[in-house]
Parts: sequence; structure tokens; C-alpha cells
Amino acid sequence: MASFDRVIIFSAQQKALLEHYGVPAINVAVIPNGVDVDKYAPGPQDFKQTLEASALVGYLGRVDPEKNVDVLIRAFQDVDSGDDVKLIVVGSGSERRRLERRYASRRIVFTGQVLDESERIAMLRAMDIFVLPSMVEGLSLSLLEAMACGVPSVATDVGSDGEALRGAGMVVDPKDLDGQLRLALRTLVEFPEFRAELGRRARARAVERYSLSDNLDRLLAVYRELRPAAGAAAS
Repeated sequence: MASFDRVIIFSAQQKALLEHYGVPAINVAVIPNGVDVDKYAPGPQDFKQTLEASALVGYLGRVDPEKNVDVLIRAFQDVDSGDDVKLIVVGSGSERRRLERRYASRRIVFTGQVLDESERIAMLRAMDIFVLPSMVEGLSLSLLEAMACGVPSVATDVGSDGEALRGAGMVVDPKDLDGQLRLALRTLVEFPEFRAELGRRARARAVERYSLSDNLDRLLAVYRELRPAAGAAAS
């Protein structure tokens, strides 16, 4: 990679790693994943009313072992929040059927995979708390989408998710996931003013750093910068 004109990666953490292995800093461009912040934006919470929920905790993504959805469910069950605080698991995967058979109830709803983007946006907007308890991630698009929708978010400090959320949400240590996740959920359920503040911070962070249009402009700028050099090399 040290011989490449540019290496494009999506986090400062990755940049530091490449520099450690000898890639010149000037050759590294940090351009993270992006989300359409006009489409993914705060909006009506009508979907929450269909679930008859006073507050809605949500997960959106694959339901596979490394995603730790079972840990989220157990943490949710341990929080004494009342019957009208509900958890929605949006997505499918190898663990979905097992978890649904074991945990599905009036308070814990499994939707399966939702392909329609407008439906997913409606579900995100309805969430009062978004949780991403994964053990393995790069930079989660579902986390960025939730942040853009102004949803107070909790994520494990894996991949670049902690970097994206730190200071704008709650970042938990994957080594103490059970305990920290219970504490985060209890705090966010009990303190709606704190939830609202984190929602504002999450939206601002998404607009500032993870706007798809802005990041595409940055990507195009890198290509334009390299074009004269490529032309000179060819001649």
C-alpha cells in the first residue's frame, strides 16, 4: 500500500494503523461511509403508535451470532421499564428463528427483514433508543442511519462505531457488554431529557461528518487531484 498514490479508508483509527505499517500519512484519505441526511432525518413516530409503545428500543441489522442480539434482549428484559416500553428487532439471519421462538412476546417484537426503505426509515424514526451490540463491525450503516434520524444511540466500541458515536451517544465496552448495556438502557429509559440531548447530538454528528453528498464530493476531489499526476505518468 505504501506505493499507492492514495489509500481511501473510513476512519482515523484505520489511518493510524496504516501509518504504523509505513503508509505515508499524505497518501491516506479518510472518507467514511455516508448516509443521505435529507432522507434519513427526524420525522413522525407513527410506527410506535402501531405497537402501542410509550418508548421503543430498537435494533436494525443482521441477526447473527456476532451481532449479540441475544445480549441486547437479556439486557432489555433486566430493565424494569413497564409493559409499554418495547423492543423491536428489525432484520433476519441465522439466529432470528431461535431468538424469536425463545423471546418473542408483547414487549419484544421481531419483524424479520424489511426491504422497503421507507418502512425502515419509519421504524428508525419511531425508535427512542437504537442499540448496536455487535462484537464485529467496520462502520455500521444502520448506526449512521439511526443517528441521522436523531435517534439516541448505544453502540459497542468495535471497528469505527465508537469513533462515530463518541460524544454524540453512549459507547459501551464489548468486554463488559452485559453490565454496560443494562446501565445504558436503564439510563436512557429513565431520563428522557438526556435521550433528547443525545438525539440532537447524534443528528448533528451525522450531518457534520457522515453526509453522503459531502463524502461523495470529497471522494471526487481525491480523484480530481490524482488525474493530473496520472496523465503526466502516462506521457
